[in-house]
Amino acid sequence: MKIKSYTLEIPHQIKMTFLNYGGIIQSLSVPDSHGQMEDIVLGFDDPDDYQKYPHPYFGSIIGRYANRISKGEFTLHGERYHLAVNNGPNSLHGGLVGFDKVFWDVKLNSDQHSYTLTHESPDGHEGYPGNLKVEVTYTLTGGRELVIDYKASTDRDTIINLTNHSYFNLGGRNESDILGHELWINADYYTMVDSDLTPTGNLQEVNGPKDFREHKVIGKDLEHVPGGYDHNYILNHAPLYDPKARLFHQPSGRMMEILTTEPGMQFYSGNFLDGSLTGKDKVRYGKHHGLCLETQHYPDSPNHPKFPSTVLKPGEIFTSKTIYKFSS
Repeated sequence: MKIKSYTLEIPHQIKMTFLNYGGIIQSLSVPDSHGQMEDIVLGFDDPDDYQKYPHPYFGSIIGRYANRISKGEFTLHGERYHLAVNNGPNSLHGGLVGFDKVFWDVKLNSDQHSYTLTHESPDGHEGYPGNLKVEVTYTLTGGRELVIDYKASTDRDTIINLTNHSYFNLGGRNESDILGHELWINADYYTMVDSDLTPTGNLQEVNGPKDFREHKVIGKDLEHVPGGYDHNYILNHAPLYDPKARLFHQPSGRMMEILTTEPGMQFYSGNFLDGSLTGKDKVRYGKHHGLCLETQHYPDSPNHPKFPSTVLKPGEIFTSKTIYKFSS
């Protein structure tokens, strides 16, 4: 199947291009404080490169299960399921062929400002039970918003956790890292993890270096976080249209607010970018060149009964909404 690109645009406000392969957000452009439009997500100029070269999920739809499942195993109704292992001993982001590596059917909606992507994941794919039907809708609004709506249904009890894995750098092509960005996260706790980055089941208050309850420069405490930030923040309960996180780049004036129905958000500071990938404009992406703010349910939830459930049953409809709202 051929990789195709699709574009949505509200002139001078927001413009995005995405692919039918992986639902990848290839570019997302918003204005700075002087009205200068610039692409603020990492990736490749050539759409075919996303399939040619291994990459760290640039802009992809992630599923069936975002983040890690410990040892690639979980139990549902007494039955043990074994998933594809692709991250040390664990299953990460859906396994070897997650939703980031499949072709999606794409349809322009009648409002002309949104596309709906659909995919059917067969029973047993990557070890997951149930035939799963998934819809992801990308919408742009005049308020400089990218709205992502997720929907899914199944014919058999299964688990699901969907997100988008865009790497943001609000400075655009002229900014070599995100360490000078300011970040605020409306979260008092995060899920503690063991040495292979899977949850222990315990929650920890976000004191010290992991505390972003007030706006803080990302690089300020980074040296005190071994390996860098790669943590699931437990978002404080609030209405959808109250921001759960805010990212600000002072030199450009660009600000991104994240609003979501999801209970968690993975803040990943691009720790594993190592300069081996040449991205847009022939730029080599080094450590911390971009960051991810992945709205989600908690990692490894099927193995931790006290975490919010990620079980989806026949007759139910999974829905989730995340809004990226930009200003300058």
